[in-house]
Amino acid sequence: LTAELRDYQRRGVDWLHLMREANLGALLADDMGLGKTLQAICALEGPALVVAPTSVLRNWQAELARFRPSLKVNVYHGPRRRLDDADVTLTTYALLRIDGEALAARRWRVAVLDEAQQIKNPDSQVSRAAYRLDAEWRVALTGTPVQNRLEDLWSQLHFLDRGLLGGLDAFRERYALPIEAGNAAAAAELARRTKPFILRREKQEVAKELPERSEIVVRCELGDAERAVYT
Repeated sequence: LTAELRDYQRRGVDWLHLMREANLGALLADDMGLGKTLQAICALEGPALVVAPTSVLRNWQAELARFRPSLKVNVYHGPRRRLDDADVTLTTYALLRIDGEALAARRWRVAVLDEAQQIKNPDSQVSRAAYRLDAEWRVALTGTPVQNRLEDLWSQLHFLDRGLLGGLDAFRERYALPIEAGNAAAAAELARRTKPFILRREKQEVAKELPERSEIVVRCELGDAERAVYT
């Protein structure tokens, strides 16, 4: 690894390794900007599959080349895409949905979902494709483990540790509906049950470990058409 980890990142990597050795799915839910990608990269073992939004696919490729250059990376994307014997295969949610059968036919040591809120709807095609992946160990990365509904959390944990929260209907009856009705005991039980599988650090918790904020001012001249928009 060609990186110096901050203390909280090292703790995150230790936790990921612990979960990997125990074959327990892990939801890394640190705030944006705290280095979830780097922590996940530290815990990768090949063959690994990483599914990410198209917008960050090249960022994953660059981070892998920078921090673990010994790993062979295959970007499974574009019209000429093909699976090979790479240590890490990078692909997108769109291709997970389209090529779900081919990706599920492979046996992966690790499967990572970046921006895992993409599978928040358990009935969507992409969520079902994610559930079908054949992986020894699963990781989900998201800064928003619950966006709007508790079913978002159920879907991510169903991918990670199937059976942990039961079926969706049972989860709704046992947790979602009571919590929405203000049942504090149900909320506490859900938090207790899911706590071992989720690691979340907010920026204020680790602020002393973060570098000083840097500002870059970029000045540009507007053209006549652009300037007209502002006048």
